Amino acid sequence: MQSTTIEHYRGYAITPSAHRLPDGCFSSNLTLLRSDAHREAEAASYDFYSLDYFKSEAAALRYSNRWAREWIDSRG
Repeated sequence: MQSTTIEHYRGYAITPSAHRLPDGCFSSNLTLLRSDAHREAEAASYDFYSLDYFKSEAAALRYSNRWAREWIDSRG
């Protein structure tokens, strides 16, 4: 069972997750929360599902984390 790890990167809270599929593979998923908003009403949350599929939960989580950083970096 995975533990929830939240990392902070360039104003976002990154929460990677993995979902075990019936065939034993893991889907990499991700939630991003923009944590640098000045007011709660400005906070933005983004959910990404099935970014890719992996044979291990650890690989799926690493991919979600790397994908999050690339997504954030691409937005300046």
